[in-house]
Amino acid sequence: MMLRQPRGDHHLRLTLALTLLVATPATAQQQPNAAPAAGPTRAFTGADLFSLSIASDPQISPDGRTIVYVRRTADVMTDRMQSSLWLIDVASGRQSPFAAQGASPRWSPDGTRIAYAASGGADAGGSQLFVRWLATGASARVTGFPGDPQALAWSPDGTRLAYVATVAGEATTLGKAPAKPDGATWAEPLTVIDRVNYRNDGPGYVKPGRDHLFVVAAEGGAARQLTFGAFDDGGPLSWTPDGREIVFAAIRGPDAERQVMNSDVIAIDVASGAMRTLTNRDGPDGQPRVSPDGARIAWLGFDDKRRSYENTQLYVGDRQAAAPRSLTASLDRGIEEAIWAPDSRSLYASYDDRGQRRIARIALDGRTTSLIDNVQGDGLDRPYTGGEFSVSKGGTIAYTGGDAGAPADVWVWNGGKARRLTRLNAVLTDAKALAPVRKIVVTAPDGRPIDAWLATPPGRTAGQRMPLILEIHGGPNSAYGPSFATDVQLYAAAGYAVLWTNPRGSTSYGAEFANLIDKNYPSADYDDLLAAVDAAIADGTADPDNLFVTGGSGGGVLTAWIVGKTNRFKAAATQKPVINWVSEALTMDNTLFTSRYWFSKLPWEDPMSYWNRSPLSLVGNVKTPTLVVVGSDDYRTPVSESEQYYAALQIRGVPTALVKVPGASHGGFTARPSQSAAKASAIVAWFDRYRLPAAAATPAATAANAGQAK
Repeated sequence: MMLRQPRGDHHLRLTLALTLLVATPATAQQQPNAAPAAGPTRAFTGADLFSLSIASDPQISPDGRTIVYVRRTADVMTDRMQSSLWLIDVASGRQSPFAAQGASPRWSPDGTRIAYAASGGADAGGSQLFVRWLATGASARVTGFPGDPQALAWSPDGTRLAYVATVAGEATTLGKAPAKPDGATWAEPLTVIDRVNYRNDGPGYVKPGRDHLFVVAAEGGAARQLTFGAFDDGGPLSWTPDGREIVFAAIRGPDAERQVMNSDVIAIDVASGAMRTLTNRDGPDGQPRVSPDGARIAWLGFDDKRRSYENTQLYVGDRQAAAPRSLTASLDRGIEEAIWAPDSRSLYASYDDRGQRRIARIALDGRTTSLIDNVQGDGLDRPYTGGEFSVSKGGTIAYTGGDAGAPADVWVWNGGKARRLTRLNAVLTDAKALAPVRKIVVTAPDGRPIDAWLATPPGRTAGQRMPLILEIHGGPNSAYGPSFATDVQLYAAAGYAVLWTNPRGSTSYGAEFANLIDKNYPSADYDDLLAAVDAAIADGTADPDNLFVTGGSGGGVLTAWIVGKTNRFKAAATQKPVINWVSEALTMDNTLFTSRYWFSKLPWEDPMSYWNRSPLSLVGNVKTPTLVVVGSDDYRTPVSESEQYYAALQIRGVPTALVKVPGASHGGFTARPSQSAAKASAIVAWFDRYRLPAAAATPAATAANAGQAK
């Protein structure tokens, strides 16, 4: 569980509540309004977010000759990302459009058809399931059930499709209002909430209903519901080779509502609906996949020790998931996804390693062979790790990959070689002067190596010192890497060097490193971050008199923590932070999580533990001008957290402003391109208020400033 979530309001504006009780320093730069561009510009701008395309969910055909993938592109008229489906001929790299809109494409076992989800029209009540025959190009809608099908899975013989959809339920009521006269206009009826988790970041307040499994004929017809009850069943779905059972994961049982991560692998008989629970331990078991020969089941999970982080391991058991053994216990990395090799003798798995997603082949004896090291995700605003892949019957891998120079493209790996198939953003990136990115060496005060990356403004001359923005990732158990990020490019285009790093608590460095902050966050991760800033100064890049700091979610926590402990930064921007752990624990969307995994006791049992790790406890020390930014529909780090901090800073007379992103959730903070660009622009404008004129630094001054008191 992370504070961030790895994805709007109709009006294209930001609400900016700006009140300064202390005058802006006389030395701060006052930026004039920019004149309209007279023509094309080499600088990366907010408007360029509407020109970017991102590849995701690449699905390779069984014969390895064709890939269907999702292309996400911004629509400037609706200010939303739109998804279309495209085909790629693997041999030539030639692309062709497949569907103007759609998601979750999946090949039939014989490679003649593709199933996908797309809008069914005004009469369909959301997305529906479609099948297209490649030979003729004809498509058929095979579902008419409202519920947005997910986790599509073909039966081995290609005659049926299994999927997960929401089944509407009845709302809870208590009493009733008087009878309403005909024609009267009354208030909305009462809403009664009685679920433990009653709202989710993104979807909002939970509507009555549950997610269940369905099966439908591939040619269409009535769908049949397989699972029932007051439980939510989830994908991916995996058929047994004989087509008799489907394996999935869910939290079921009498205490399901009060479980956080205790899911089990379950097999259901497609004909009778009889279910068998295959795993049973305290901890999550999920993403089950039956081997092609039907002899084994693989799944991901771990023993829940109530720590903030555990490595998700790859397990294999027999057909009943009995005698399970971990194939990756010695790898000391968290597995993201695993797919059986066609011969059932190994699996292909993805995992993050030192800030970079990789794909490896893992044999049944645990031997790991690294294959691919440039997997990249479909995020845009910040450089998080990520990425997806699929495997053909011949072992060819299609995946999303790339580097810091562009959003993710489709790549293919075969015969030990990786090849790039798309260059979706070449026209734009070739015309833009993008910030170069490089890795720098950082050593924490306790001697631990810390990975960090530095982007510098285009056109910077060697040795020129630049104002520096420290950008801190969320999670806190997650990782940044050398990936493309629009926030980084926009900050650099505004004349800032940008530093991002993986302090202790970050994933991709092993369980011990991630758990250095278990029940102790924030703590020494603060020292790691400032060590990275010192390294950027010693590197000759950062101007020690022009330091700025920002970060979102867990990074927002650390931003507020930093300005409570040091006056070293000229200005800060804390984005969607937790300010008070007691209020966050009792108002966040996953009600049971914070007090169970990040603290040893409940808030009313040990309130001082919560207070001592809350940035609000340090607000009396803050002198740094601090911007507070949050989505108006954030249920992960609720708006009340940001408003508490803004109010506290105002009471103290610290220069501050509160920026709300209308209609934005925690995970959808930058989902709409205009808001993503405007949010970054607001942060740059805030930093520009306090940015000092650039000054050349001598080597002696560099050494002195690098060691200044924190």
